[in-house]
Amino acid sequence: MELLLVEDESSVISLIQRGLKYEDFQITVAMDGLSGLKIASSKKFDLIILDVMLPNMNGLDVCRQIRKFDTDVPILILTALDQTEDVVEAFNRDADDYMTKPFILEELKARIHRQLRKVSNNNSTQHLIQLDDLILDRASKSVSRNGKAIILTATEFRLLEYMMVNRNKVISRMDILEAVWEMDVSMNTNVVDVYVNYLRKKIDKNFENKLIHTVIGMGYVMRNEN
Repeated sequence: MELLLVEDESSVISLIQRGLKYEDFQITVAMDGLSGLKIASSKKFDLIILDVMLPNMNGLDVCRQIRKFDTDVPILILTALDQTEDVVEAFNRDADDYMTKPFILEELKARIHRQLRKVSNNNSTQHLIQLDDLILDRASKSVSRNGKAIILTATEFRLLEYMMVNRNKVISRMDILEAVWEMDVSMNTNVVDVYVNYLRKKIDKNFENKLIHTVIGMGYVMRNEN
């Protein structure tokens, strides 16, 4: 498995290299953002770990640039920044996971393997998911409602996919955090509410029949109330 690590702290690089030594990973290291972007564009990686505070180019900018030519590679943000706005911004740049420093190596390995399993499991036989006139196509990563295309970010797509798979079920914010972001549920963040509001603006705003509903004190449910 090919892993790209874009990190400028030698101690962190050494820790990850030692920790993944027996995990069958071939690790390529870049110590600044521009180098990381150049390497990512030169070959296909199975997973990319990105620091945020990097020389020459910010890691979130690197993430956005990578998404222009590779929409599938899992990108894990590893950073000391832990405010809600930092987390939201990372997912706005289409990162797949977010982990703060200092970190526990075993958790990092678990997150890496979970992302790799998700890539493998994406080859699902059920490509189309439909609720009323809303259709999500897993194969083409597209969404439409009443025949009109809806443009979503990668994170918005994952959230909508999870909610549609679990349609008619009340799902808690903790469930969503674990399933969509694989985040530590003890983190004090409103990232779920922020992204549900993003979806509402794109999925429900211009339609009389609302599909995304809040269940006070419990979470959210996606259903056709008509």
